[in-house]
Amino acid sequence: MVWHKRLELWAKLALALVASALLWRPGRRPKVGSSLPSPRRVLLVRIDNRVGEALLTTPLLSTLKAAQPPPEVHVLVHSKVARVLLGHPEADRIIPFDRRLLWLGPLAPGVRALRRERYDVVVDCANWSTPSVTSAIISRLIGPRSLVIGPRMWPVHYLHSLSVPARSDTTREAVQRVHLLSPLVQGAPREALSFRSPNLSEKFRAWLEAGSGTPRAVVNPGGRLGWRRIPPEAFASAARALIASGRTPIVTWGPGEEELARTVVAAAPGAQIAPPTSIDELAALMRAAGLTVCNNTGPMHLSVATGAPTLGLFLRMDMARWGHDFPPHRMVDLTPVVDSGGDLAARVFEEVRSFAGGLSARDSAH
Repeated sequence: MVWHKRLELWAKLALALVASALLWRPGRRPKVGSSLPSPRRVLLVRIDNRVGEALLTTPLLSTLKAAQPPPEVHVLVHSKVARVLLGHPEADRIIPFDRRLLWLGPLAPGVRALRRERYDVVVDCANWSTPSVTSAIISRLIGPRSLVIGPRMWPVHYLHSLSVPARSDTTREAVQRVHLLSPLVQGAPREALSFRSPNLSEKFRAWLEAGSGTPRAVVNPGGRLGWRRIPPEAFASAARALIASGRTPIVTWGPGEEELARTVVAAAPGAQIAPPTSIDELAALMRAAGLTVCNNTGPMHLSVATGAPTLGLFLRMDMARWGHDFPPHRMVDLTPVVDSGGDLAARVFEEVRSFAGGLSARDSAH
């Protein structure tokens, strides 16, 4: 870790200690062994600007709504990813949050309004890998008298009323995150990601229906971080494998990725480039196509949330933690192939052909 990153981390940890002292209230932590009343209103807090992180919050929605009686559930999210959860059938309210004035503490505009909501429970939906200081502070500021639940991490656990230790039997992020609700909800949690019924324009709906007569697959070669993306020539190989399997690859793209998509299409005759898509349109395309090949990125979680069989290609990321390696999905770690100088394009071709063939055999059996 470079010196300025280390300095930034220690500054955040010091801030957490100061905030926990300033916001401390006696008797706020429940006594060991005490039962918790069923909450009427719950706020989930996840404020980073990541599509995948927003989708990884949806199992908490399903788990809370399966409780008896089900509470009213609100979700506080980054203003740029509120669109991911808006209209979710199990969220009663999605609240976009702008933290630029957070330094005002309880007087910050967004915080001040939310304190008046008087939530019974506020869940800091952070993880156990690094302490999320900002999320913990916001959770406590919003719920000065609420039961604030979060991951047991030093020093942010001082800001929680109840801190939950990580599960020791799995590292999978979706499972760990819903585990935060274990003090509140009895029985098995709902671990599946979910997405709303997509809202489509008439133009896109017509385009989608026009291609419904032939088997298709989505190929999404983009991703936020270049160092963990599979190169375009490997995705072109994936597209060629899909064509060999009798499917038309539809290459999708996000902001700034159109040239990348065109590069893949040019190297795979028969592939098609998708029109510009909103997140709803991308979800509908994935669901209709019934097969997605992608990097470990937001669209991978979206594809899984729609129920589309998903082949996630990982590079230099923890696949066990961030992947969804269970049927009908498959996750493949390509890091060893890249590090050994192996033929990445050939490996991707075989993985995609095997995955597509397995789906075709399953469909034929049904």
